[in-house]
Amino acid sequence: MTTSPQEQAPAQPQLAAPGGHPQRWLILGVLCVAVLTVVLDNTVLNVAIPSLTRELGAATSDIQWMINAYSLVQSGLLLTAGSAADRYGRKKMLAAGLALFGAGSLVAGLADSTGQLIAARAGMGVGGALLMTTVLAVAIQIFTPEEQPKAIGIWAAVNSLGFATGPLLGGFMLDHFWWGAIFLINIPVAVLALVAVMVLVPESKNPRGDRPDLVGAVLSTIGMVSLVYAIITGPEHGWASGRVLVTAAVAILVLAAFAYWESRIPYPMIDIHFFRNRQFTGAVSGGVLITFGMGGSLFLLTQHMQFVLGYEPLEAGLRTAPLALMIVALNFTGVAAKWSARLGNPLAIGFGMAVMAAGLASIATMASGGYAGTLLGLVLIGTGAAVASPAMSHAIMSAIPPEKAGVGGGINGTVAEFGTGLGVAVLGALLNSRFTALIPVAATSLPAALAAAGSAEEKAEITDAFSSGLESSLLVGALAVLLGGLVAWALLRRAERAEFA
Repeated sequence: MTTSPQEQAPAQPQLAAPGGHPQRWLILGVLCVAVLTVVLDNTVLNVAIPSLTRELGAATSDIQWMINAYSLVQSGLLLTAGSAADRYGRKKMLAAGLALFGAGSLVAGLADSTGQLIAARAGMGVGGALLMTTVLAVAIQIFTPEEQPKAIGIWAAVNSLGFATGPLLGGFMLDHFWWGAIFLINIPVAVLALVAVMVLVPESKNPRGDRPDLVGAVLSTIGMVSLVYAIITGPEHGWASGRVLVTAAVAILVLAAFAYWESRIPYPMIDIHFFRNRQFTGAVSGGVLITFGMGGSLFLLTQHMQFVLGYEPLEAGLRTAPLALMIVALNFTGVAAKWSARLGNPLAIGFGMAVMAAGLASIATMASGGYAGTLLGLVLIGTGAAVASPAMSHAIMSAIPPEKAGVGGGINGTVAEFGTGLGVAVLGALLNSRFTALIPVAATSLPAALAAAGSAEEKAEITDAFSSGLESSLLVGALAVLLGGLVAWALLRRAERAEFA
């Protein structure tokens, strides 16, 4: 018989009493290095696509699988990886994740065929799933409750730093070395992090030693892989295509079976009662929409900067960097944590998402006037994310018992993966539908439309149509983020009042 989060007595992390682990900040530095390696690999491959196409003879479908193999495996295994970390030991799973990620990077760097590279990327996805779930779980265990918001803020800042610097690092490496170097550079970092983990990081795991939920692990993996695959391929194949509809149907059925199974067994991977907790539900909904807005907007902005404003990929990367730099600056200095402490989690998440929505609206209404409006929007989005994202992660982890911290990390990672994929798919589809309805030629993409244009006037019409589609998509994104912030604030506020009633 499972118990709801409300019925469980508050418990402090096993290793955080009374003043936290004595080497907790050094350990956090090691964990951040591991996170940085994984996040960099999520973005660095994009700049290597031309080199891979040329040197490996990769077709478009090969390139898609090189990128998607990693994200599909990682997103599909996040919940299972978190559960395994709780049962078998978070330090063990963190070390295993680093070893797998390093080994996968070696195979990827030395690959001489597209098949080898795709397989290596899938292996790296397994390591990435173990790393992304255990890092947050370990951080929760070694810090006191008072220090956890700042520690989570630094973790979130490192995520953003990796996201922003991935294309820049990839561009630098490709200017000086061959494409395999973007993977081989992971190896010394993974080795150093592995040694530091073995020496510094304390072991922690669920003291109850719940039985492995093998059925739940299989169902959650199949369901999440199917769901993410449907979201990724929807814009390419069409949302009404048989492939997408069948995959989405499989995802819904399997995830429904997973929820039913978890509600029936005495040792669930995820206690379904978590979703009755307003704090948990509010934080999850807010987390999905934070990543929805940020992931979708950056995807669209990158295209706008390159295809409409004419920037090279490296220049476009530099011009989107202010978003991540705001997150890094506000979290590393502790400013975001201070704001969150003063506002409280409910208001911090609501305020942060309102500022993000204002940033999206700013870009939508001013992007056509040059970079100044885009810069203002990026600064606002970064400021809002710096406050809301760590507060959301802390709310998720606080709503889950400490012995389930690995599962909490898995849920947090799943929320981010799902929200980002959904943002790219939905906002991209909105832009594309408006764009194709307005252009004077038959084409499904901006480069194809520009190539088919017969005059300067037609090209101007096409770029104006793209800008119009961008404006509509970002305004929809802004509205979704604002509404999500209101919902998250309301649910978290009600949970807070119930706790102190």
